Amino acid sequence: MNAENNAFRRKLERGAELRAVRGWGGSAQEDAEIEAADAEEREKRRKVDDAARVEYLIRDAMNQGKFDNLKYAGKPIPGLGEHYDPDWWVKGLIQRERLSGIGPPAILLRIEDAELDGKLDQQYTDKQVRDILEDFNKRVIEARRQLQGGPPVITKLRDIDAELERWRQRRAAAAPLEPEPAPDTKRTWWQRIWNGSG
Repeated sequence: MNAENNAFRRKLERGAELRAVRGWGGSAQEDAEIEAADAEEREKRRKVDDAARVEYLIRDAMNQGKFDNLKYAGKPIPGLGEHYDPDWWVKGLIQRERLSGIGPPAILLRIEDAELDGKLDQQYTDKQVRDILEDFNKRVIEARRQLQGGPPVITKLRDIDAELERWRQRRAAAAPLEPEPAPDTKRTWWQRIWNGSG
């Protein structure tokens, strides 16, 4: 089999050489020789089965170094051992392309739910937090009502009062402690009169 592949390769190389000669203009005899070589090459390709052709092409690509330095060479393929997720391609596309705002409502709501605490922490008033939570809960309920197919909506509703309390606790923990004012030992006479303490 190996000798047969080597002979096939030599004939391919000879055919390439003959085609190169054709470019600079040869005689009628050379043209006939090229045509015969091409016909022989086509016949040989027809006789070689697909498995041998694939094996040859792979070996040839390996010899040329086309498989060197592949992205996951020697590393585990990501996501190979995980459970089957029917929406893997949608999630992969959204993550790869860094898309936002597109996709099935169930997946968008899961992503928003994971990032909701950070969004709430950026707000300044209870009303702003309450409005965001009411809007989120309304969209979760609406997504559950739609029967258009797609992944199921498993995002839970947020308890607005409990979330407000958690937001206040996080806000209080993040607030810097106010330092005690230093005693006013070196105040000028003007500052003492202005502040009312003599």
